[in-house]
Amino acid sequence: KFAHLKKKQMKNILKSTLLTLLIAVSVSAYSQKGKFAHIDSNELLAAMPERAELEKKLQGEYQTLESSLQQMSQEYQRKVAEYQEMEASGTASDLILQTKISEIQDLETRIQQFQTSAQEAIQQREVELMEGLVEIAKKAISEVAAENGYNYVFDAAVLLHKPDGDNILPLVKKKLGITTAAAIPVK
Repeated sequence: KFAHLKKKQMKNILKSTLLTLLIAVSVSAYSQKGKFAHIDSNELLAAMPERAELEKKLQGEYQTLESSLQQMSQEYQRKVAEYQEMEASGTASDLILQTKISEIQDLETRIQQFQTSAQEAIQQREVELMEGLVEIAKKAISEVAAENGYNYVFDAAVLLHKPDGDNILPLVKKKLGITTAAAIPVK
């Protein structure tokens, strides 16, 4: 129920955060003549081993919320079945049936509120977890840019046209000790 939002939100968060990060790195070098480089931030973040740990934490939290939602749904189904049984038997008074209807409606409201709150909580947690990963990437990009004399670093993942310049992704991966291909593909 929450999974359909997860990948799209992660990608949007990554793009906006890294675009801001890379613009800041670029602006800090504004006063000097330009030596340009570019990097695909999505590819870098996907290749970082910390990303797998982040995804694992987020998935665990998602499963906990999903389990709670399933319990609430089972309770709802039980109450509906109980109401239908009472109504079919004809032994329950109107007051009892109205009370059962009220309980079912209250539970429906709680389930809807829980779904909304859970989605917001997952989104917020994802942002919190990504901040650390983005900071590691930002530091490595800045260090590689400084070490190699780059004044401007653009994010190739969000540009429609790649600027002339060097792709520093291999240098940043080396700086971070990443030797494998992308650990988690970003779609």
